[in-house]
Amino acid sequence: MSRNPSQRRLLPPLNAVRAFEAAARRGSFKDAAAELGVTHGAISRQIHLLEAWLGAPALFGRRNRGVTLTPEGGALLVEFGPALDRISTAARQHRERQGGPIATVLRGNALATFSLRWLLPRLTLFREAHPAIEVQLTTANEPVDALPEEYDVVIRGGPDTFYGFVSRPLLNERRLPVCSPALAKRHPLTTITDLERHTLLHVSTMPKLWRDWLTVAGHAELKPAATLTLDHFYLSIQAAVDGLGVAMGPTALVSDDLAAGRLVAPFPDVSLPARTYFAYLPQHDLTNPASTVFCDWLAKLAEAHC
Repeated sequence: MSRNPSQRRLLPPLNAVRAFEAAARRGSFKDAAAELGVTHGAISRQIHLLEAWLGAPALFGRRNRGVTLTPEGGALLVEFGPALDRISTAARQHRERQGGPIATVLRGNALATFSLRWLLPRLTLFREAHPAIEVQLTTANEPVDALPEEYDVVIRGGPDTFYGFVSRPLLNERRLPVCSPALAKRHPLTTITDLERHTLLHVSTMPKLWRDWLTVAGHAELKPAATLTLDHFYLSIQAAVDGLGVAMGPTALVSDDLAAGRLVAPFPDVSLPARTYFAYLPQHDLTNPASTVFCDWLAKLAEAHC
């Protein structure tokens, strides 16, 4: 039955309601942020939005050491909590009627280049093997303990030690020169001195890679025809695929391109060691079955890669 326009529900922003309910129930913006997987600032902004939408009086009293729920905020919590429970129950029952599993959300964070070049192309395999786990992947380059939000699994180089986290090794790699087959055909790379006719592609965050590799190869004084510096590994790898020059390719990140023939490694016997990829998991959440399944899957896939 249609609803009279004058009887339309007047609903506040639901994300703001969720933030308020979690903060009010837990008595802490910080704990609410951890529960919902967002930042402390995001909780604060959502509550300000709700207070602006509702108008006076305020829902929380601000103090130097935190916040306290006002009587008006307490009255809203009494109503909002059960309402959100009913919405959650209705959604679950709908999924169960469809016969579909209730997805477990796994929040992951990984380095951008690793995500783009290795993890994302393989996530379809994980979804096919584990349809009940929904991986929500974001990328960042900050250290594990500097991330503004909490994640179930964080993938970084290592081994490193972070307070409150345990680590699992995932994938080893080395670094060696790679280029497009067309470039190697146009200017053959039979010996290392042939690099003098090529453009060497550098990564600004690791400016010494080529110098270190040439030193290991016994040609520290080699001068290339030109150099080109790019911001990230994924840009230098793509530049190599496009024939712009020769890049230092991390083996894990170029394995698919080498297998597909988009890149070749003219000097496979000379390489530099690189840091191992590790999965870092919050100490307080080690029994999370989704994290265990995901990390076991990553380790098995990495073992097959080696």
